Amino acid sequence: MIAIDIQRLGECSEDSDPAIAMAGQVGSQIKIRVGNSWLLASVRNQRQDRKAGSILANIDFLGEGMEEKLTGRLHGFRRGVTRYPVPGAMVYPASTSDLKQVYASDGRSAVTIGRVYPTKDIRAGIYVDAMLGKHFALLGSTGTGKSTSAALILHRICEAAPDGHIVMIDPHGEYSAAFRHTGVILDVSNLQMPYWIMNFEEHCEVILTSNGNERQIDADILARCLLKARSKSRLAETMGKITVDSPIPYLLSDLSNEIQDQMGKLDKATNSAPYMRIKNKLDELKSDPRYQFMFSGMLVADTMADFISKIFRMPSNGKPISIIDVSGVPSDITSTVVAVLSRLVFDFAIWGRDDKTTPILLVCEEAHRYVPNEKNADGNSVGTILGRIAKEGRKYGISLGLITQRPSDLAEGVLSQCGTIISMRLNNDRDQEFVRAAMPEGARGFLDAIPALRNRECIICGEGVAIPIRVSFDNLEEMKRPASEDPSFIEMWNNPGGEEDLVLRTVQRWRSQG
Repeated sequence: MIAIDIQRLGECSEDSDPAIAMAGQVGSQIKIRVGNSWLLASVRNQRQDRKAGSILANIDFLGEGMEEKLTGRLHGFRRGVTRYPVPGAMVYPASTSDLKQVYASDGRSAVTIGRVYPTKDIRAGIYVDAMLGKHFALLGSTGTGKSTSAALILHRICEAAPDGHIVMIDPHGEYSAAFRHTGVILDVSNLQMPYWIMNFEEHCEVILTSNGNERQIDADILARCLLKARSKSRLAETMGKITVDSPIPYLLSDLSNEIQDQMGKLDKATNSAPYMRIKNKLDELKSDPRYQFMFSGMLVADTMADFISKIFRMPSNGKPISIIDVSGVPSDITSTVVAVLSRLVFDFAIWGRDDKTTPILLVCEEAHRYVPNEKNADGNSVGTILGRIAKEGRKYGISLGLITQRPSDLAEGVLSQCGTIISMRLNNDRDQEFVRAAMPEGARGFLDAIPALRNRECIICGEGVAIPIRVSFDNLEEMKRPASEDPSFIEMWNNPGGEEDLVLRTVQRWRSQG
């Protein structure tokens, strides 16, 4: 706890240096001398001390730096505290030049994304390796500029590493506008994701329609027939032993025929209903035009290496990011498609670890859909695989970036696995509580600012920054922004005309979906 002189606080607030003018207020930085070094701390809260006529404040220590003998300036700042101050030690405001030393990059590769609040000219940088090495989360309520900020951070990473490998799962199709020039946009028209890449669990999610005891019976039948269909491939003959999960091409007609054959046998354990259920679902997948991006007869060739190169940008050819727009995928298999893509990232890293494969960053927008907490969980494999990447991805060189507006709906352990948290304004109390629990100790002074942040402002804490900071994001050029602008109702409603044609065109597209 520190005591602040009210008169001195008034003098400071008139200073031309914005850092000194803010000093002593909640969320600002102050410094305390200990021996020949300076301790830096942030102010968590304030209250008036009636007896002494001063203000009492609680502080959180951030780190310490050495003092230059001639100028008294702070340099060589490090996180963490080795010596604590004694009661009665003097407290000083931290000036802009002190903060410059603190935020100055310590030689690690960093990208700048904005300026540190409340200063005018200190650039806010994020240490890329530390941020990606231990995962990151970008949180903020709808309309706070979340997607623009995500685009800004990814653009800066792409500029720093034009040969990177970034996979972004975009459920609304809003990022394709932002990365038209620096990335490859994949949607249902050109994704061409082969169905045989799915493992057995993902096959069950797509093909089985029953639940309870019947599901287990159906799964056993599917496992038997799928293994037979996979082993008919020429590739399987050269490999010796294969399992039901091996990503080996097979023909959908082989699987269908195998189910038909098994159904005709007299010594089968059940009646014909489960076989009919699976067969009908297969026929539906083959004939429904919406599923053509995955279950087309053209996708039977062994294109696994090409598919992985295309998605992971290997080689990147100057386009390091692939935006996978799943907005056109039928809703009942969206989570399976995301599960397959996430699992490919994980399996690729595991099987490539002898070759020291290059790291991959997987960014998941609307993450609370795919890694929901227990209350909202629907038992999909996508939650399992993303949870696993959050826990173990670091060892294999996979980085996970989660973007969400509902941190309280995320699975419990996942947010705490994120080493860097970038929090924009959160309006909901439950979400604020959740972030408070996930943030490190020294950032507590900033937490009260979360509901009061402006648009395109955020608080960054954790591994990616030297100390917790409040940042105003840079303006992003128009052509690099995602298409997530809110429409102006009044403007649109006051410009009528051509509405009959619009309805006809829309109905036409609706009917010919796929």
